[in-house]
Amino acid sequence: MASIIKVCGLEPESIVDGPGFRYVVFVQGCPHHCPGCHNPQSHAFEGGTSYTADQLFSQFCENPLLCGITLSGGEPFCQASALCELAAMVKAAGKTVVAYSGYTLEQLLEKSKTEPDILRLLRLTDTLIDGPYIAEKRNLELQFRGSENQRILDMNNWFATHEN
Repeated sequence: MASIIKVCGLEPESIVDGPGFRYVVFVQGCPHHCPGCHNPQSHAFEGGTSYTADQLFSQFCENPLLCGITLSGGEPFCQASALCELAAMVKAAGKTVVAYSGYTLEQLLEKSKTEPDILRLLRLTDTLIDGPYIAEKRNLELQFRGSENQRILDMNNWFATHEN
């Protein structure tokens, strides 16, 4: 049986959620509850709309101009297993995966010790934008980020230089 992805919303064409023309999946459920979050309706783990990875990938494929998919939220890494299926399909199609997380990369790596699908999703991610939104560090001039503490990380480079 296919894994279910709980979705708060979809943006079929975005230029502000990562590099290039992107399909954005805003997942349902977030443990961070950052004050000032631009997507507070995504916080509750209940609700949302259920999709399979196949359904989302089919919608993604409808637009050949898209260069990739962005996983946002909510907190995508709370649904790492199901999102791995979707990310793997996108990568197999030669497209890129951007993921946003309120966790830092270091926190995700620590969590992956007990939740291996987190590491799997990180490996399928080309660009990770990490860290919680902090209203006091808000900066509207930042590309793809809302606050100055958030980082844009090239995960392909990171894994190439941090392999054990």
